[in-house]
Amino acid sequence: MTELVPFSAAPAPVQSGGGFSSIRSAAGLSRRAKAAIVVRLLLNDGADIPLEELPDELQAHLTKAMGSMRMVDRDTLQSVAAEFAEEIERIGLSLPGSMAGALDVLDGKISAQTAARLRKEAGVKRGGDPWQRIRDMGPGTLLPVLEEESVEIAAVMLSKLDVSKAAELLGRLPGPRARSITYAVSQTGAVTPEAVERIGLSLASQMEAQPIAAFDNGPVERVGAILNSSTSTTRDEMLAGLEEEDEGFATAVRKAIFTFANIPTRVAPRDVPRILRMVEQEDLVVAFSGAPAMGLESSVEFILENMSARMADQLREEVQEAGTPKTSETDDAMSNIIKAIRDMEATGELMLLTEGE
Repeated sequence: MTELVPFSAAPAPVQSGGGFSSIRSAAGLSRRAKAAIVVRLLLNDGADIPLEELPDELQAHLTKAMGSMRMVDRDTLQSVAAEFAEEIERIGLSLPGSMAGALDVLDGKISAQTAARLRKEAGVKRGGDPWQRIRDMGPGTLLPVLEEESVEIAAVMLSKLDVSKAAELLGRLPGPRARSITYAVSQTGAVTPEAVERIGLSLASQMEAQPIAAFDNGPVERVGAILNSSTSTTRDEMLAGLEEEDEGFATAVRKAIFTFANIPTRVAPRDVPRILRMVEQEDLVVAFSGAPAMGLESSVEFILENMSARMADQLREEVQEAGTPKTSETDDAMSNIIKAIRDMEATGELMLLTEGE
């Protein structure tokens, strides 16, 4: 707004005779007053103007200018609007005018490493709403804050997150810690907006100051994803080798892996019908036909027991007629089933259970 209709040092219309002045001519109006008229006109039309992004001083000037006027006649309004439109048309391009603004405009367009280096060199903090930046962070970044910060800070952060993400994080915390934070949420009614903003700025700066990782996921997740897409023979060999080298790491990788064998313990029975709608019938027949040779009958029975009886009987008949496929064909069919489940998990259509749930 300040770029299009900059405020001047000239005073806005003042009260006259103990009341607010009425504007009957655009002549002599300060640019501050004209800006107030334009803003009021846009707000009347339902425009969403981010006035909160203006410096506090300019917000105050705009409010005072608007408060000093009462009525504007139609001719004056049209004159001010025409002048405003003319100024906009003369603008060829609007650039940020500062390193902070340039970095905000290019956020996501340049590499995170370059952005972090430029911010550090220029001493620029990230702009915008710190809570929005926090809401955009993943659970892996947010969870340590809930675990390590005071319960009061954790309660404020939990209250500012989306409900689904807050629920997910709460479920990952130990019971006593989760209960303490939940109770602290009930005590946040007296927290001022200024305090919430300071907490957001502090947390965002703290989490954004962490070194930029070369990989999006940790080593356990990366190895697990690779082995998920490997054949069963390769997967078993790699896990056996990992157990010889580092049993703890191998155990963590086993937990990160989701294979056909994990279906009975990681998939909720109610989700089976929805999964089957995303899987080709041919893949089901091949996977079910080859499962006994791989010792995976329990996964087949779990799926059959949680689908309609008619469809289960039909699949059993097709499996009997199909015979035993090659191991590579079975692996491919099982991989397609697992991929369908993983895709549904990624889009939020289902949630995989943890072991023991």
